[in-house]
Order: sequence, then C-alpha cells, then structure tokens
Amino acid sequence: MSIPAIDLMTALRSGHSTSPRLTWYGPDAERVELSGRVLDNWVAKTSNLLQDELDAEPGMRLRLDLPAHWKSVILALAAWQLGMEVVLDSGDAELLATHSPESANQESGFDAVIAVPLPALAMRWPGELPPGVVDFGAEVRSHGDVFMAHVDPEASGRAVMSAAGTAHVHSDLLTGFAAAHDAGVRLLVRAADGLEAALVQALGAWHNDGSVVLVHPDVKVTDKLLSDERVKGA
Repeated sequence: MSIPAIDLMTALRSGHSTSPRLTWYGPDAERVELSGRVLDNWVAKTSNLLQDELDAEPGMRLRLDLPAHWKSVILALAAWQLGMEVVLDSGDAELLATHSPESANQESGFDAVIAVPLPALAMRWPGELPPGVVDFGAEVRSHGDVFMAHVDPEASGRAVMSAAGTAHVHSDLLTGFAAAHDAGVRLLVRAADGLEAALVQALGAWHNDGSVVLVHPDVKVTDKLLSDERVKGA
C-alpha cells in the first residue's frame, strides 16, 4: 500500500530530479544542496538503516531530539516512508535520534538510540559514544540507495502529533499537517522556528513541486542570500 510520504519521495526523484529541493545554510559557511534525486537517496539509505539495523516497522515511533536541520528532515521523511510515527516532543518512542547521545542510554526506555552528528562534513560521531548507540554519520552511507519496505505501511496509522495536540495520520500528512503553498515555490524556512515548523513548511513546498532553503539561526538572511537562492516565499 502506498502512503503520501512514499508518493512524495517518488515525485522528488522523478520530475526535475536534478533541481535543488533542499538547501541548507549552516554555521561556519556551510551550504548543502540536495537535488530531488540526492534527497531521495539520503532518505532511502536512512529508511534502510532504520529497517535493517533497528527493526523499524509501521506503527513504531521515532523521537527526534534534534533542531531544525537538513539531517532532521531526512530522518523524519525516512520514518514516514516506513509508516512510523515521528515524535517531536518528549513523548514515548521505541527509537531515539539525538544530537546529545551522552544523555541517553539503553536504560532510558528506548530500543535503540541514534547519534546524529550535525556538522555537514561529519563522517562519524566526533568522540566516544555510549555502548550500543548507533552512529548515524558512520552507518547511513553503507545502506542501499533504494528502499523496499518489508511491511506495507497503513494509511490510517499515526504519522505525527502537532504541538497543538492534533494527531495526523499518514493519509493526511500532506493535506492536514503540511502547510499550503503556491506551486513551484522556493521557500525560505528559518530553523529558529523549530523542527515542527520546518517540517510543516518543507512538506507543503514539496507537495506543490517546490523547494526549500533552510537557514540556521546563526546565519544572517541577507538580500544577497535571498537573491542568490531565488527565494519566492517566506
């Protein structure tokens, strides 16, 4: 069975697949640009990591203890493609993805913990990790570029709970949770607004064949940046 997240990834790797879909501006002059094809590649690898190494399946929950960041967006898309629920607050979950793995361990109630290094060029976690913690940076690249689900996801399963307390199932992820945007929008998204806002805006842009420029709070949004990136909406 297909769900909107799967259909979205199909669209991103198909039409205009070499066009920018997610551009990240981070500290230390970071700029990461992902085309539709490359974005889908990252999401497929991440879905395979979750499914093959951590036994993730539809209905399981992934808590994202992460700021708004391009890797956070990848993890959310991967979880939704699997039919999982993405947890954006401190709610219960089977799996945890975090940029602070030192505060989490196998006794904290999670089946598995994923350490996510945020610097763009980080190939692995910088330093020692607690026993059993999965290094996202080191592990994700070894997984396949094509994702095939072991279990079909359910459209009626919960995809996310909004900060306002509204539960969204997979079938309405792109029509209920995502923001509405004009077709082909090139959208500025400020990471300072938080991860939920970034996901809401990005999903809405992509659903309407648009693209996203996600900017770290420490990066000044200048007229030059907006012009260089051809931003059409904010």
